[in-house]
Amino acid sequence: MSSTALAGTNDVSKSDGPGRCCPLDYRYDARAIREAPTLNCDVLWVVGGLYGNTEALACLQSLIDRESQGRVEVVVNGDFHWFDVDPDEFSAIEAGVGRWHAMRGNVETELAREPSADGADAGCGCAYPDSVDQADVDRSNAMIGRLRETARGLRAGAALGALPMLRRAQVGALRVGCLHGDDQSLSGWRLAHDALPSSRAQGLPAAFDVAQIDLMACSHTCLPVGDSFASTTDGRMLAVINNGAAGMANFTGSTHGVVTRIALDGLPPPAGARVLYRTGLAGCEVSAIALDFDAGRFLERFDRQWPAGSPGAVSYRDRLASGPAYRLDAAARGSFRMV
Repeated sequence: MSSTALAGTNDVSKSDGPGRCCPLDYRYDARAIREAPTLNCDVLWVVGGLYGNTEALACLQSLIDRESQGRVEVVVNGDFHWFDVDPDEFSAIEAGVGRWHAMRGNVETELAREPSADGADAGCGCAYPDSVDQADVDRSNAMIGRLRETARGLRAGAALGALPMLRRAQVGALRVGCLHGDDQSLSGWRLAHDALPSSRAQGLPAAFDVAQIDLMACSHTCLPVGDSFASTTDGRMLAVINNGAAGMANFTGSTHGVVTRIALDGLPPPAGARVLYRTGLAGCEVSAIALDFDAGRFLERFDRQWPAGSPGAVSYRDRLASGPAYRLDAAARGSFRMV
């Protein structure tokens, strides 16, 4: 999740060191998605990578409060903690996310892991690929160490560890798999923006059939992408929407987060919601929504927790202030169209 790990890569890491390895308890197959607990709703918000940003949390709550039609559900699909080493900030994130359907990402999983447990050498659990510089990995490992102290002080580990890794939702006829990483692992990178073409060639469409879904909604790799393609078995349209990060900048020259909204046709986004790109799928509209939180106030909060020279500041401060080297038009692919 470092700012220089700008999202996926086709290269699988050959290292098994902290921050690069994928613990055995992260792994599953598409059958686990099929068997995950299911929500039934008319409008589904999927929020990945809140990263301890309480300003983003408040902005999201305001948007959801303005939903005026249908049954509305919110899935927070992991890594809702990260920058929030201050106990008050951590507690505020816990309280906010606790109103919705939370899943654990690699951050929450590692916060819950006991020092003597299997996989305790996973570091941050990000499973960074070889293309990410080791200094970035080391800083992420240092960050999880600080955050773990906060979580243990608040006795938060057991509740975080009890959260599910996977969830599914039914929005009308649309079957949605809510993941943190990919169809194989909690920290997988197969659904990253630059990995999707090779993942499709390496059997990703078949995973949709096994999971019995039409859409994968994920995050983990920190940059957004929406892509669609035809099933290789029955020709139906399939899609992936990776919201990147709700709690930090996603595009060059911007500071807003991104979240996913999936709604039955005829249920438009709430007043004030800014749609970035969208597509139609199985009688629903699948949209990437800008989360226009107060970036100035968030940076003040961030700087108090991660002052200049700290691992968090070195890895993330520039991205939070001005965005990564990634363009909005690179995120809308297949049938997804910019608005």
